[in-house]
Amino acid sequence: MAKGDHLFDCYAPPPLEFTRGDGAYLYTHKGERYLDFIAGISVMAFGHSHPKMVQTVQEQSEKLWHLSNLFRIPGQHDLANKYCEALPWAGKVFFTNSGAEALECAMKTARRYHFSKGTPERIDILSFQGAFHGRTHATINATGNAKYLEGFGPALPGYVHLPYNDHEALKEAISETTAAILVEPVQGEGGLRPLPEACLRGLRELCDEHGILLIYDEVQCGAGRTGKLFAYEWACGPDGLGGHPDIVAAAKGMGGGFPLGACIASEKAAAGMVPGTHGSTYGGNPLAMAVGNTAFDLMHEDGFFDNVTKVSNFLKQQFEALKDEFPDVVDELRGKGLLCGMKLKKPAKDVKNLALANGLLAGTAGDNVLRLAPPLIITEEHVREAIDILRISFEAARKMDDFEA
Repeated sequence: MAKGDHLFDCYAPPPLEFTRGDGAYLYTHKGERYLDFIAGISVMAFGHSHPKMVQTVQEQSEKLWHLSNLFRIPGQHDLANKYCEALPWAGKVFFTNSGAEALECAMKTARRYHFSKGTPERIDILSFQGAFHGRTHATINATGNAKYLEGFGPALPGYVHLPYNDHEALKEAISETTAAILVEPVQGEGGLRPLPEACLRGLRELCDEHGILLIYDEVQCGAGRTGKLFAYEWACGPDGLGGHPDIVAAAKGMGGGFPLGACIASEKAAAGMVPGTHGSTYGGNPLAMAVGNTAFDLMHEDGFFDNVTKVSNFLKQQFEALKDEFPDVVDELRGKGLLCGMKLKKPAKDVKNLALANGLLAGTAGDNVLRLAPPLIITEEHVREAIDILRISFEAARKMDDFEA
């Protein structure tokens, strides 16, 4: 074991260490610059060292960091009001430190809803193959991926996994023990697969028909990443309803790099969550709430969402050109907004490493997908730079020996 190497062996990062960031770029201690198109896995919504975010942390750190929820935290009420005013169906918010915690709260809220209505047998959470809902014990069971479950004991009851986008299988699975349907409007780890807007509206109708709750996991695709506050909103009418959930789990970009998540629910869905049913020591602390309020305000500045849509459309056009230029490397385009990428015919991990060697940070996802989730403040010039690097990387990938990804 290397000196000082006392970390769990859960990660295998490259031998690269960054010491500072500025906007869409990261820098090593040697001053080497990298274009960051993964943004902490869809987290750094406003890039690195955004002046308003830095100012917020500096000012709040000199006032108050932590209280616990034994006391009233005004910033929680301010931020909850902002989200509920922006989402016409929403009525209650529980703040967490992460997306997995937000999902835990969402599933507990759904089961507690049915318990409080006198139907405690309704505990089943229906989810879909290819999903990723977190790394806690409950969320790996909700995900259902055998790789994540291996070695952690028997699968928990109350989780039903269905084929992705199979309407008939979903209808057949609903029973008297069903509590909720859990789905990502855009699958992240599962290969950047957006659920069609008609399907989201159909899910809403199905849940209303059977008296069950609809939970959206927008941990990765929310916080403006698709050009709206939440990705599901593309399926809604002008009133913000139609494809809306009863509960949405959010995190990542909503803190702009600071650990922050939220379970947002309708008044009806949250009715069973009374004192003593759930809690968090750190969730919603004053420092996190100051950052979250600033992040929300930045997202709602004039033109912010429009710029995400504009730049993402430009990026998609460039992807189309790459696909035409490299038909032996690119299979198909994936994603929505600035959660996007390409399914490749060459190993995505190798292409990611080629991009890294040329100064571009990218990620991978299931189904051999090269994943990009850049800061939402990027410009078309950043896109051109990324495309130039991808072109170099694809040229190198062409020369690699073929083997199954």
